[in-house]
Amino acid sequence: MAFVNQIILTKTAKETEQIGEKIAKELIKEGLTRTATCVCLEGNLGAGKTTFAKGFAKGLGIKEIIISPTFAILKRFKIQDSRFKNFYHIDAYRLQGGKDAEALNLKEVLANPTNLVLIEWPNNLKVLLKGEFLTINFDFLTEKKRSLNFSKPMVK
Repeated sequence: MAFVNQIILTKTAKETEQIGEKIAKELIKEGLTRTATCVCLEGNLGAGKTTFAKGFAKGLGIKEIIISPTFAILKRFKIQDSRFKNFYHIDAYRLQGGKDAEALNLKEVLANPTNLVLIEWPNNLKVLLKGEFLTINFDFLTEKKRSLNFSKPMVK
């Protein structure tokens, strides 16, 4: 993946969205893995995670409006014309760990290789995260500027 081990500075929300779109398109090119392809978004409230998710969904060809699923926790979108079939946007902010994740069948979502999963607040699901995944740490620099730090895909 081209962005691994890079730090990208964005000056506007639009730039953050565009990075999300590029990442999604790159992941589609890479194809399937043995489990769901996961992108974990870390950072404080207001750091740009949901803005990135909007661009990510756009890169997958999803036309629906993307908002953070803070209260729903999980949103599923169908992906057309791709080896991936589903995009799951998960906001784990309110989850307390394994038991909450079990109630949402997240173990099955994360096991399916045709799923592309974007997780905000992944530390609340770390007990379930296995296999390869990309982590992006969002830092709030100023009202508009953000730093996106891309970590190597990890294997657990």
